[in-house]
Amino acid sequence: MAHVKDTTALTLKKKVCDILSRHKLDVSNLRGQGYDGASNMRGEWNGLQALFMKDCPYAYYVHCFAHRLQLALVTASREITPVNEFFEKLTFVVNVVCSSPKRHDELQEAQLREIEHLLEIDEIIIGKGQNQIGTLKREASTRWGSHFNSICILMNMYEAACRVLTTLSEEGGNYNTRGDGHSGYNHLKRFDFILIMHLMKEIMGITDVLCQALQQQTQDVVNAMNLVRLTKSLIQEPRENGWDKLYVNLISYCVRHDIEIPDLDDTHSPTRYGRSRLLKNKVTLEHYFKVEIFYAIINQQLQELNNRFSEQAMKLLTLSGALNPKGNFKAFDVDTICTLVEKYYPLDFNEQEKITLPYQLRHFVVDARQSLDFKNLSTIQNLCSCLVATDRNKIYFLIDRLLCLVMNLPVSTATTERSFSAMKIIKTKLRNKMKGQFLADSMTVFIEREISASISSDCIIDDFMSLDTRRVLFYGM
Repeated sequence: MAHVKDTTALTLKKKVCDILSRHKLDVSNLRGQGYDGASNMRGEWNGLQALFMKDCPYAYYVHCFAHRLQLALVTASREITPVNEFFEKLTFVVNVVCSSPKRHDELQEAQLREIEHLLEIDEIIIGKGQNQIGTLKREASTRWGSHFNSICILMNMYEAACRVLTTLSEEGGNYNTRGDGHSGYNHLKRFDFILIMHLMKEIMGITDVLCQALQQQTQDVVNAMNLVRLTKSLIQEPRENGWDKLYVNLISYCVRHDIEIPDLDDTHSPTRYGRSRLLKNKVTLEHYFKVEIFYAIINQQLQELNNRFSEQAMKLLTLSGALNPKGNFKAFDVDTICTLVEKYYPLDFNEQEKITLPYQLRHFVVDARQSLDFKNLSTIQNLCSCLVATDRNKIYFLIDRLLCLVMNLPVSTATTERSFSAMKIIKTKLRNKMKGQFLADSMTVFIEREISASISSDCIIDDFMSLDTRRVLFYGM
């Protein structure tokens, strides 16, 4: 752990090189690097990963899977001004409605009345677990929260939220309360707010499956890569015919909740719906909603996914999956593994070793499937450890070398991200003088608390006692 004040890519590279040098590690031997999605890390030309790849072209960059992908996708969408305004209004509405226990009770009472009305007109059905009374959820800018859930809940409780805001605007105890209620109600009744709410629900519903999968502590890399490709494809689909379907659902929602629907042939105004006085901005509302919001959001999502999951990294990780011993080496494929060596690690194997590798792989897979030593292995790490434990790493030395190279790929799971969350818990403003080493030691104990709990207090006392004895003997000499 090292503290860096200047976070430019060049400074970060120098710091990393210093740390590697301190441990007598050569930068040219790097075979993998992974960071979060910050621009100074992932920049294709001047980012930290690009600077390292200029010195060692086989230090492949793999995006940190553990980083909360949903936050990155939401941040990318918020580059579009109307979407950023939508999330600000969403936060404002939820805060106003849920800011006190009294308003919370009013919200639930309004929701109960709405459910009773819908049951009377047979709009909804009775069933176990159906029609639950809930509350609005704040859009969570955290590693583990969900903006998707916040939007879905607001859509389901839309009428109840409107009733609470109407009551506040008319019966609020002071002008601030009445003003907040009036503003919140106006936000909810705007057509563009409803449009973006529906669009973000659809987009985030598609990406939420991938986001949740990447948070699992045990990661199936091949399935994760397939899920990334599927997510990209599903986001691309609405560009072809998604607008018409979205607009039909949007109109139905607006009619049901008495929201004014503008004329799409009208001219868009930067300040309000209606005829624009600025000829240079003379575009129809349909063009504005469809091109500048609908298509723009989809493009931002695709660009963000492509930046984080490049085709090179996805292909590399997919090929590496052929070494997975899970299911009695079901995925083990000689041709795929040889392709992995030829394409991604050509300098780590000489020509004769490349010729020998397929024969060694064939011997190994027959040996592994027949031997009890390799039963029930599930990860590449387990396989590598088993090779060493049975001394087969000396027989299948080329396979052992390839396994070590693949394990250098920093495919971080949610454990890594939970470490960052732990650091926020431990190093607070009240402990801002905590030194780096003490912070690292405290984090180790906190993160690995299951292991720490298994260590008895007597063992710790004995270790400290022996440490004191050694110091006394040293000073006595």
